[in-house]
Formats: sequence, structure tokens, C-alpha cells
Amino acid sequence: MIYRDFKGLRLSALGFGTMRLPVLQGEYGKIDEKAAAEMFDYAIRRGVNYFDTAWGYHDGASETAVGKLLSAYPRDRYFLATKFPGYDLANIDKVEEIFETQLKKCRTGYFDFYLFHNVCEMNIDAYIDESHGIFAYLKKQKEAGRIRHLGFSAHGSFSVIERFLEKYGKEMEFCQLQINYLDWTFQRAKEKVELLKKHSIPVWVMEPLRGGKLARLSAENEAALRVLRPDESIPAWAFRFLLDVPDVKVILSGMSDLEQVRDNVATFETERPLNRNERDALMSMAEGMYKNSVLPCTACRYCTSHCPRHLDIPDLIKLYNEHRFTGGGFIAPMALSALPQDQWPSACVGCRSCEKVCPQQIRISEMMKDFTARLQKDEE
Repeated sequence: MIYRDFKGLRLSALGFGTMRLPVLQGEYGKIDEKAAAEMFDYAIRRGVNYFDTAWGYHDGASETAVGKLLSAYPRDRYFLATKFPGYDLANIDKVEEIFETQLKKCRTGYFDFYLFHNVCEMNIDAYIDESHGIFAYLKKQKEAGRIRHLGFSAHGSFSVIERFLEKYGKEMEFCQLQINYLDWTFQRAKEKVELLKKHSIPVWVMEPLRGGKLARLSAENEAALRVLRPDESIPAWAFRFLLDVPDVKVILSGMSDLEQVRDNVATFETERPLNRNERDALMSMAEGMYKNSVLPCTACRYCTSHCPRHLDIPDLIKLYNEHRFTGGGFIAPMALSALPQDQWPSACVGCRSCEKVCPQQIRISEMMKDFTARLQKDEE
């Protein structure tokens, strides 16, 4: 197993994410504990020592199952991480109640790693508002030894992460980001990593395979990668890319069955860095995966000065590109929820004044209609 050093700790580079554990009868809230126990045991016996759970995973069942399964092992054999669920604003004033409940659910007296969960457009104001007492309480728990290391996860934009760091950057020990070779440029992951580096904050990775999208590629792309490395699995390419990022300590994989655990453990047993040609080929392939399916907005902002509704058209196009490419997901709705409804794509009146000055000749009014329709379909 490949390990990374963090403040005197030896962390397995492969972390076990518990958002996608096997379930019974197809019900997300009913974890198949027998199958999960076999997966945990295989991982632990082969050196995986980092386990990540959260309040909301598996409709609240993940922390309970993880705590039960890990209680079969000595407490010093694994590192346990969970998070404060500020992604739900109803929880903002319940930090003490939730934290105490999490300790009981996880059958532990302390958390090795604890995170502000999903810092984003929707909750950034609440997270940095000291009247809610979140940071003060968590800092107190750290001082008491009930939290060993405090950090945050983020799906928000660069500017949102920047705001959080301006407030709490000196107190954060690590940050968990969505990083993979596709989002290295598509979601500005590279720039976010560089921002964290300026604050001397190491990186934990989530969604290394982008929800499975990078585990199975087109026949053409898979063939191209196999020419370069005939014996390398397709998911392994994504992991190798991340292992080459200097500030990455832990790469979390939400494994769903024993076969995935075996495959991932095998990948993380040996270092096989990508050479320059392999890395260039991977990045070129990633660009090809999204460039033909997203609108070519350059954020010149000529359009915004001509919009009678004063919509932030470049930002809406960016969210549309993410939502369309991913085929849905929570990132765009999450970002839009932080805006007044008169700034949503549905506020577009279709006057096309913006289109007359767009250098890329984007049909913005059609994009707004399609975006609105996609969002409405997701709600059905």
C-alpha cells in the first residue's frame, strides 16, 4: 500500500469512502452490512487505514454502519473521518447536538479527521457567521482531543473557497476537493489546488472517477490508453494522475463491492508515475471529452451589459455546461439556490440582446430555456 505522511501520521493514499456501500433490495438507506464487512476486512488487511463517512450518507445509515464495522478492529488501526452537515441549512444551529450524536453512531470517543461539509454558495454565509457557533464549538472539541484534525470539503466555486479561507484558513489542516483529470480544468481544480498551496493546506481527493464516469470510457479512448499501458486498468489511470499531484495525501474512492476494493487496492500497491507523454495524452483526451458538449463561453461579459434582467450570463453558462455534461447532479442547483430567483435562467425574457454582441455566437436564449427545462425535469 502506498502511504502519505501527514503531521507524523502514515495515511493510506487510498481512502475508503462510504457514500456508495452495497445496499439491500436497492434501498439506499439499507446497507448490506455483511457485504460491507467483507470489503472493510479486505481493505484493512491490505493496508487501507482511512475511512470517510458523513451524517447524510445512505440517508443517515453510513455513520452507524461504519462505526459498527470498524469497532471490530483496534482503534489505532484506522483513521476515521466524518463531517458537520452544513449542506443542510436546517442543521446550522445544531452543531453540538449533531457532533455528540455522531460520536455515538460511530462508537468512538474522538474523530481523527472532522470537516465542515461541502462549503458552497448556498452555505458560505452561514459557515462564516460566528453567531452560529460552528467553528467555535469544533475548535473547542479539537482542544479537548475529540477532534484530532480539522478541515473542510468543498464543491463550491473558487471564490467561495477563497472566502472560507480568508475566514478560517489559518485553522484548517486539510481540504477535500473534487479532483480528477477531467475536472482539472473543467471545474478549475488545478487553480483550487494552487490556492490551497498558498495557504499550506494539503489536499484530500473526492470523486477521483467522477461518479464512475472515468471508470468506463469510450472504446476509442480506452484503446488509446491501452496502447500506452496495456496492463493498466482504465480506473487506474485516474488514480495515477492524482498520485502525481504533489499536495494530495488521500484519494477517497466510494467503493460499492468487493471487486472494486480488490482492483483499487491492487492499483495502490505500487507507484507507477505517469510520464510526460502519458500525462499529455490523458489531458488531451479529457479536453476532447467535454469540449464538443459545452458552450464555448470565454466570459468576456459583453452580454451582461445588454441584459435587461441583469443576469450573470457567463456564470449561468458555466453552470449549464457542468449540468449538461454531467447529466444532472447537484452542483448547478446548489449554486443557483444561493441566488434570488430573478437571477435564475428562468428569468431570461428571450429578447436576444445578449446574442447580438456575443463573439462566440452562442444562442444564449436557447441555452436559458434548455437549462430551465433540465432543472425542472430534475425536480420531477
